[in-house]
Amino acid sequence: MAVMPMKRMTIIAMRRDRKQLLEFLQRQGTAEIDTDTEEDGRYKKIDVSAQKQIFEKNIHSMEDALEVLERFDPQKKGLLSSLEGRKTLTVEEFGRALTKRDEVLETVSCINSLYREYAQSLAAVPKAQMDKEALYPWKDFDLPLDFTGTRLTTSFIGTLTGRTNLEEIYVCLGELCDFSDQVDVRIISADDTSTAVMFTTLRTHERELSEVLHRMNFTKAPSQSRAVEDGVSLAPAKAIERIDAQMQRASARRQQLVSEIKGYGDRRDDIRLIIDYFRMRSDKYDVIGKLNQSDHVVIIHGYVPEADYSKLSRALEARFDLACEFCDPAPDEDVPVKLRNNAFASPVEGVVKSYSLPGKDEIDPSMPVSLFYYIFFGLMLSDAAYGIIIATVCGVLLKKFKNMEEGMKRTFQMFFYCGIATTVVGFIFGSFFGDVVSSVAQTFFNVPKDAAARLLPPIWFNPLDDPIKMLTFCFAVGLIHLFTGLGILMYQDIKNGKPRDAVYDGLFWYMFVGGCVVLLLCLPMITGMLGLTFTLGAGVKKISSIVAIIGFTGIVLFAGRDSKNWGKRLAKGLYGAYGITSYLSDVLSYSRLLALGLATSVISSVFNTMAGMVGGAMPVVAGVIMYALIFVIGHILNLAINALGAYVHTNRLQYVEFFGKFYNGGGREFTPFEEKTKYYKVKEEI
Repeated sequence: MAVMPMKRMTIIAMRRDRKQLLEFLQRQGTAEIDTDTEEDGRYKKIDVSAQKQIFEKNIHSMEDALEVLERFDPQKKGLLSSLEGRKTLTVEEFGRALTKRDEVLETVSCINSLYREYAQSLAAVPKAQMDKEALYPWKDFDLPLDFTGTRLTTSFIGTLTGRTNLEEIYVCLGELCDFSDQVDVRIISADDTSTAVMFTTLRTHERELSEVLHRMNFTKAPSQSRAVEDGVSLAPAKAIERIDAQMQRASARRQQLVSEIKGYGDRRDDIRLIIDYFRMRSDKYDVIGKLNQSDHVVIIHGYVPEADYSKLSRALEARFDLACEFCDPAPDEDVPVKLRNNAFASPVEGVVKSYSLPGKDEIDPSMPVSLFYYIFFGLMLSDAAYGIIIATVCGVLLKKFKNMEEGMKRTFQMFFYCGIATTVVGFIFGSFFGDVVSSVAQTFFNVPKDAAARLLPPIWFNPLDDPIKMLTFCFAVGLIHLFTGLGILMYQDIKNGKPRDAVYDGLFWYMFVGGCVVLLLCLPMITGMLGLTFTLGAGVKKISSIVAIIGFTGIVLFAGRDSKNWGKRLAKGLYGAYGITSYLSDVLSYSRLLALGLATSVISSVFNTMAGMVGGAMPVVAGVIMYALIFVIGHILNLAINALGAYVHTNRLQYVEFFGKFYNGGGREFTPFEEKTKYYKVKEEI
């Protein structure tokens, strides 16, 4: 377990080499570039927003093209395709692929252009449907809807609200005008919502009839914009035929557009690669705009892990005309934190980061966290079969998808170890799908209950039979966990040159808490409650009392040592000693190990019992089927729920009980300038 030492990096290079230099650093991904440097009179930052906008526009266009291809020609992806990770390319392969950049941009433009035409054509369909529906009531009308009459007559073509007949229309006309006998009314069609009608009268009555129709809520017929051919309006039936023909042609054109879009389906990989290329360039220009540079020189500051700086320095000097310096950071610098652990501990680095990275003068707690993390998860899930399932699934996925992303890989590695721990704990406590072996033996083979229980005996004991013993074991594990945290605190103090603090904040608490624990074990009442078969003697009781008193006295005298006033110092010391109650609550928190472990076993046994009751009451074949069905559904639910509970509560024990003893965090994560690509990664060995 270690926090990687960092070197402060300073590079002075020719401005003409800045792009190639940054591309090289980006491919290596080992240097964090400091972009917060202030300008001075000679070296300034430049505005690169215009170039970044071009790159972002190209990225947006290409992502739109990929979405279009995925919509019309979706790729078949496996259920686990998201685990495949990015494809790795060499610098040479990447360079050859970039020669297609202009061709790819032209392809993207064609795809987006075809889709725009398709979308516009599709958007016109509702309008055509509305026009057709508006003309449908007039399909039997033999005149154009914009017909207004002859030289001597005038016509009004439109609709009246609701269903009506000639008699009602003439009655209404008679009430509203005195020339109703000179008006010809022709009903074209009628339904419950409207009546299509044409009114005709002499032109001398045109104005009066228009006013009357307005009072009758008359609405003119729909526009004839689609019903014109060679400048001549068409009758509604012909207009409907024309709209249908236009819609058929538009549909055929859309099918042709879809076919043309699908023809570009084999260009997906090229588009994805160029997307990553422009994303890399955008990131590069983002850094360029934050560097101090003159007309001829660019200065790059940053941090590099000590393990990488010598190799990086040689590679830089071999490729570019520059001067680079690597030195130890100043004591007051905000140095980024990067963790380095072995294969056993590195999977839980994400757990540590989720809380906070180690602060200044703190050690990396990943190794002790990993050890207890796997143990706690195993104790909470505590079923060998569940552990085998988890470990097998994670192991197979890790072996099959060797190129999966690092974060996902570490997650599966963490659950792989959790699965192994769960398997071991399950066999220790005799749980394999709960009591499935005993249940099957009793249900289908008529094995007596006592004999069936002995088919898969626990290596140690069954917590369901002796929960007090399990609770005592959980408390013991919790004390070891807490004392490990105190030990790390003492180690940090000694490492940082503060041995007195190690005594005051660590050793005295060891003596006080440890003495109290041993003292409790000297009391028959306590050992009886915990189910222990021993009680420590009077000599141990006397020694533990002395040790506890020494620890208590040390805490009272030195917990408030920052205060020069002895009154305040003693008050703070007494308050500090009151912290013994937090140890009590912390130890009690480890009872969740028992609670979740028992929950897993009990629920498993309940499902097995249900399956046995149903399966045992049926003929053999039907009973086996029903038993298997209930078994599979029940244990899937139990595994999912209790695995989630084990994950959550394991994190809680680390964050609250363990970290609370020694860990402050607050470190800033090392964020290297690297390829933040989506589809490909370019690898260059140095």
